[in-house]
Amino acid sequence: MKPEQVRDWVRAARRIVVLSGAGMSAESGVPTFRDAQTGLWAKFRPEELATEEAFRARPEMVWDWYAERRAAVAKVEPNAGHRAIAAFQQRHPGRLTVVTQNVDGLHQRAGSPGVLALHGSITQDQWLDAPRTCCNSADPQAGRPPRCAACGNLRRPAVVWFGEMLPAHELAAAQAAAAGCDLMLVVGTSGAVYPAAGLARATQGRVVVLNPRASDLDDAADAVLRGTAAVLLPLLLQD
Repeated sequence: MKPEQVRDWVRAARRIVVLSGAGMSAESGVPTFRDAQTGLWAKFRPEELATEEAFRARPEMVWDWYAERRAAVAKVEPNAGHRAIAAFQQRHPGRLTVVTQNVDGLHQRAGSPGVLALHGSITQDQWLDAPRTCCNSADPQAGRPPRCAACGNLRRPAVVWFGEMLPAHELAAAQAAAAGCDLMLVVGTSGAVYPAAGLARATQGRVVVLNPRASDLDDAADAVLRGTAAVLLPLLLQD
């Protein structure tokens, strides 16, 4: 199928969902989860660092790993794909919902409102344990990681670690958006991570996969376009 035909589907759709994965940000230069395993971190598997158990055992080391990833994200900018989505949302308020597996915040920086970040945000922190009245997130004690000066509760990256549940509100909202959309654009995701990948299989709307390579969701798609987000999305989201 040609991009022009999918663009006609976009124009006809009343409700659109964009489900984005790591490939969405690759063109901005964001290293993937596993690409972050370089230098000092090459001897570790991501699964050995991105867990609550690892953080409790070696909080300084895990904090430093995330600090490197945050620094890398801070150096990049939203690409043409992010900007095309945000511009479409500004022209058509309420018509397109972004559901992302990415934690880099590039959709938000591009100007997309109401982004449903299923895996959290690497640019934000939260308390490791349930905060007590003494835990002041605005003024934690400095450190690697910061902590509550009174009780010692640690700050941690506000991302979903292995073994943790997705944020209930975001997941429920994403499921509702998927169930109610006419068209889902699946952009830059392998389709191998659930429950996010299940959104594409659950929707009653058309599914279009945008990816340079084959994905696990190609069999669920009404159309597959081989290409990158920065190339295809500005074309598809034209008025």
